[in-house]
Amino acid sequence: MANINQKPSKFMYNLLHVLPPFVDEEKGIINAIIEVSAGTINKYELITESGQLKLDRVGYSTLSYPFTYGAIPMTWDYDGDPLDVEIVNITEPLVPGSLVEARIIGVMKFIDGGEVDDKIIAVLNDDKRSDHINSIDDLGEYFKKETQYFWENIKALKKPGTGKVETFHNKDEAIKVIKECAEKYQKDYAPKLD
Repeated sequence: MANINQKPSKFMYNLLHVLPPFVDEEKGIINAIIEVSAGTINKYELITESGQLKLDRVGYSTLSYPFTYGAIPMTWDYDGDPLDVEIVNITEPLVPGSLVEARIIGVMKFIDGGEVDDKIIAVLNDDKRSDHINSIDDLGEYFKKETQYFWENIKALKKPGTGKVETFHNKDEAIKVIKECAEKYQKDYAPKLD
């Protein structure tokens, strides 16, 4: 895991810019950097330029994250951030800032304040408790309802009505979204790197 194609360095690498999005595209396995662990109301976010984790905001209500949340390296979504990933079926909190390999099971199409802000949905690749989960449908209908409720209400006390879940799709569409955001990263963000 985390085979970084870089020479050893005395400086810390910004994993957002040195790891590829896919560990194994054929198997649907991606790299993900954890930002938020399930059960918290605090929203942490990686600083794209430096890779450090910062507290972006304290939740506006007691509505906590029902899943672990992070970013996919070397991707750039239409909201001006790395592509987001929800990691579901977690049995123990993951440490914010840690790197995991996740297996894609789908994507949620989402609009936030008028901007495309899609969410890849995945499970931990090496967790045998998730081997039976191969699509969003394997999570049951309640997962979709809970996830939609969360995203459409997380900012409701500050910016009501700004989040809109459009549709859920399975793995093939998720891979298309990741590839598109990886191309967008190479075109729009990579030229800014030193």
